[in-house]
Parts: sequence; structure tokens; C-alpha cells
Amino acid sequence: MPEADFEAFVQRAEELYDTRLRSILEPDHANEVVAIEPDSGDYFLGKTISEAIGAARRSYPDRLAHAMRVGHKAALHFGMRVQ
Repeated sequence: MPEADFEAFVQRAEELYDTRLRSILEPDHANEVVAIEPDSGDYFLGKTISEAIGAARRSYPDRLAHAMRVGHKAALHFGMRVQ
């Protein structure tokens, strides 16, 4: 997928989260992972990225899904210990 198409794909998924899913998911599913298939608007929850993306792939094997952590901007957080 060309970079411009990928950026548009991510933007559509994040817009769906912001406009429709945030208020539905954040009260009861904070810190879970949501995979959003932006063409259909369908979403899939999991405790891990693999679970959420796996559920999306089972429903839409030929489409991409965008994963993000519910209540966060990023799906993953990396911590670094400074000594």
C-alpha cells in the first residue's frame, strides 16, 4: 500500500474511533486493544493486538484493520528505565 493510501487508511480508522467508538468503548474497555476495519466501520476487541487483529482477519481476511489501545493514542507503550 502506498504511503499516502496508508495514511488515509489510518486517518479513517482514527476518525471512526474519535467520532463513534470512543464513547462506546472507553467506559468499559479501557486498555484493551481495538482493531478497526474502516471500510465497514466494524471493530474487534482483544486483550492483545494479536487477539484484536485476529478477530478482524477472521471476519475480513482480505482487508487491513488498524489497531489501537482503547483510551490511548498508541497501541503500544514503551518504557525505558534511566539509571
